[in-house]
Amino acid sequence: MSNPSHNGTDEVRIGFYICHCGHNIGAVVDCPAVAEYTSKLPGVVVSRDYKYMCSDPGQELIQQDIHDHKLNRIVVASCSPLLHEHTFRTATERGGLNPFYFQMVNIREHDSWVHTDLIEATAKARALAHAAIRRVRFHKPLETTRVPIHPDVLVVGGGISGIHAALTLGNAGKKVFLVEREPSIGGHMAKFDKTFPTLDCAACILTPKMSAVRSHENVTLWTYSEVVKVEGYVGNYKVTVQRKPRYVIEDLCVGCQECIKSCVYKEPKFSDEFNVGLSKRKPIYIPFPQAVPQVVLIDPERCLQVKTGKCKKTCLEACADRQAIDFNQKEELIEVKVGTIIVATGFKLFDAKRIPQYGYGLYPNVVTSLELERLVTSSGPTAGDIILRDGSKPKTAGFILCVGSRDLKTNRWCSRTCCMHSMKLAQLFKEHTDADVTIFYMDIRAPGKGCEEFYDKSLREGIRFIRGRVAEVTDWALAPEEEGKLVIRVEDTLAGFVRRIPVDMIVLAVGMEPQVDAQEVRRLFNMSCGTEGWFLEKHPKLAPVSTFTDGVFIAGCCQGPKDIPDSIAQAGAAAAEAMALIDRGYIEQEPNTAYIVEEECSGCKSCVVLCPYTAISFDDAKQKAIINEALCKGCGTCVASCPSGSIKQHLFEDEQIFSEIEGVLAYD
Repeated sequence: MSNPSHNGTDEVRIGFYICHCGHNIGAVVDCPAVAEYTSKLPGVVVSRDYKYMCSDPGQELIQQDIHDHKLNRIVVASCSPLLHEHTFRTATERGGLNPFYFQMVNIREHDSWVHTDLIEATAKARALAHAAIRRVRFHKPLETTRVPIHPDVLVVGGGISGIHAALTLGNAGKKVFLVEREPSIGGHMAKFDKTFPTLDCAACILTPKMSAVRSHENVTLWTYSEVVKVEGYVGNYKVTVQRKPRYVIEDLCVGCQECIKSCVYKEPKFSDEFNVGLSKRKPIYIPFPQAVPQVVLIDPERCLQVKTGKCKKTCLEACADRQAIDFNQKEELIEVKVGTIIVATGFKLFDAKRIPQYGYGLYPNVVTSLELERLVTSSGPTAGDIILRDGSKPKTAGFILCVGSRDLKTNRWCSRTCCMHSMKLAQLFKEHTDADVTIFYMDIRAPGKGCEEFYDKSLREGIRFIRGRVAEVTDWALAPEEEGKLVIRVEDTLAGFVRRIPVDMIVLAVGMEPQVDAQEVRRLFNMSCGTEGWFLEKHPKLAPVSTFTDGVFIAGCCQGPKDIPDSIAQAGAAAAEAMALIDRGYIEQEPNTAYIVEEECSGCKSCVVLCPYTAISFDDAKQKAIINEALCKGCGTCVASCPSGSIKQHLFEDEQIFSEIEGVLAYD
């Protein structure tokens, strides 16, 4: 490979290429005029405009010109480097040059897409091209580095996304650590009765996958655990997992539940989290019948023995044969090494109390969609019976959609599943009670496979749909038929007037929100969040499960609201991305890393604490800072902050930056 370097005497021979990108650039920028302008600049040997530079003929044009005209620098003016910088670097390398003798100019996003004036846009394109041509003279031959990939994978979150990702990787022969902070895996799906649009039993689908994870030879399952520390870099992450004490030895417990029966609390007394507070449990419990692992745990906030040390300890007597209960159990920290990480931490439901006009928390018969889900489930607190707080069965019900979604006062995004989830619950409601059901909606969104047909089925079964955002829910009776009822006041936007509709029960279709600790998780794994708080993917179309941190992938509703099929599809994609890295065996890292000119370093340590990637350490013997290139992501924070100017960065050397600025300013 030819690697010419510019030392002030070598001849620099630059090839410049501007792409029309169809009409994306060509309709606003006069590309031939820009090519003509750059052809007269010092050092430019070839200057061309071409309709599609990223096409095979466009890349071959670069390679042929390198050979025919002895080019040693390449500049391409086209779209975003995020999309095609790698494409043109590869073309440059195939032509026989070091790929980092290439410079890209973004005249699509930075020029044609933000301007309408042809003359002004063309002038800006000339200035940007001039800057790049001045800059590329000072490029140096660089080499990418290869980092080996540890074959094990960490999956964080044991909902349906995490379960599917873990099984996919485990079935491919990869060692997986699955960490779930709740006592059981299953996530929100474990609380559902049936799934739309097929009305399949949720437990029948989910439970086999939960059991498969538990018994899989390649999957290590840690429930009631959290990731508390992540160190290292892609291919070589060191993760610390905190395992909270269950006060029960998992390997000894067989889930016989005799300890629960013998607890000194003869009746359940404490709010049951799995049944969203609709039932009670004891201090020692199993979260739900199909829980995995099928191991009891003791609530330290409720257990008399753990809190006070004063208890008859009847549970110990009940477990005397197996001796699985251990009140001396302590928190445990485990370190594991993995090469890749999949984050599938899910979502939380919107708190309906934030919209007080709907009466949640004020009127007993106003419930959320998840609460109704537990009521219709045979294993739920009422064994599948839907009853009002006075013990009677409802004869009328209203479902209010978009509670906490598509609302500038709460969340602007659509939660995507609420329409279909509400139609499913409405059908189950009618099946259980034979009640009249009305759904109040703004727009019905049913884009998935079989979902429009499911909507038609709801109409055929007599479910009424009224278009309009509900203004309020009250118990004020203005007419005899409203006595003892909840009254929904809503503007019917199709009929054009305000309705007052009395019902026995109201169901609020609450939307999805990012987890409460999403920011802490983001910082832990060095990810980014969008403005809404969902974890941010590297590219919404080209890299929907990758993050800006190499080796860390996202799956499921932590990335944004989605239904079960989409969550599983994304989990499979994340698993495939992780497998691709593992099977390749290494990852190539960009050389745009920072480095320290040792003789100029004053040893002030200011860079050490500023590095967001913990890539800088301090050598006490030399009294100098050291940069680990495997950890460095080239953000430039240390370069900008170094008081002695001893930190430099490849591809962003002073002479390169200053010459680029001079090129923009010198354009006439």
